[in-house]
Amino acid sequence: MKNIGLKLREKREQNGLSIEEVAEDLKMRPNQIISIEEGKTEDFKDVFYLKYFIRDYAKYLGLDSEKILDDFNEYLFDITSKIPVDLIKNAKKEQVEEKKNVSPYTKEIKKRFKIPKLLIVVLIFLVLIIIGYIVLSNYKGNDFSDKNITYSIRR
Repeated sequence: MKNIGLKLREKREQNGLSIEEVAEDLKMRPNQIISIEEGKTEDFKDVFYLKYFIRDYAKYLGLDSEKILDDFNEYLFDITSKIPVDLIKNAKKEQVEEKKNVSPYTKEIKKRFKIPKLLIVVLIFLVLIIIGYIVLSNYKGNDFSDKNITYSIRR
């Protein structure tokens, strides 16, 4: 993988492009470009995303993206052929138990608690009702009698 990253870095530098320019043009983050160029596959959530990033990056630089992808697939084959059989069996067991696809190459990202948008809207609505009630109750508390109003109009 480092060879692929090195090819990409050399071509980027030959083209006189900065990491920030490449990241902006490819709609990627600069640290993703750096990770690809340094061969850090562990920085990516999923190997398939990495594969498409590499393809797009190679095309962008004018390299033969098919050749780069072949090199990347060969790299993946070398890694996957070294996975212990026990790990593959355990992944299959987990897949059956959890009824979902499990890959030893996919990192699981913990989901953060998110407040649903509907709940936020309901809370804002309730706050507005409470504020309106307070304002109206203060307004009704002032004694504006009809006499004062009609008196001032008649004069």
